[in-house]
Amino acid sequence: MKKILWFAAGIGLGMFASKQLAENPAAQNLVSGARDRAKDFGAAVSDGFREREAELAREEAAAKTTAAKRKPQTSSKTDA
Repeated sequence: MKKILWFAAGIGLGMFASKQLAENPAAQNLVSGARDRAKDFGAAVSDGFREREAELAREEAAAKTTAAKRKPQTSSKTDA
């Protein structure tokens, strides 16, 4: 029964918010500004992720070339 109450409350709040957005230019500006900030944040996170991924790829490539340049060490032990 509580779930139905919360569901109905959510529908009511959604309808109220929709009405406010339709009638109130200040609310439209507020939502538009929040949407723009969220998009900017998402773009910044995405750019940071790509930069870090490229950095890790460069480090991995450098480690592989360094490992390839090393000569395998031979054992210096002799059997007695």
